[in-house]
Amino acid sequence: MTTTLTVKGQVTIPKQIRDALGLAPGSAVDFALNREGQVVLHKATGPKGKGVAKPQPDRFDAARGKADVKWRTQDLMALLRA
Repeated sequence: MTTTLTVKGQVTIPKQIRDALGLAPGSAVDFALNREGQVVLHKATGPKGKGVAKPQPDRFDAARGKADVKWRTQDLMALLRA
């Protein structure tokens, strides 16, 4: 699998690799060089192998779909124009 380095030094990790390592957005990764000079990518773990903290959930996810006011378009427009 080949990918391209951006001007910022970033690369996209191919989906097959992300899936195999269980990487999700916000996951920490470790890079290492083996004896042959090849780069090795590992999912990062915290102290004593406890793993890295999960990324914070989107703060709006909890509120989505919870509104109990059913606005009609014309009522909302009348309120906004008043």
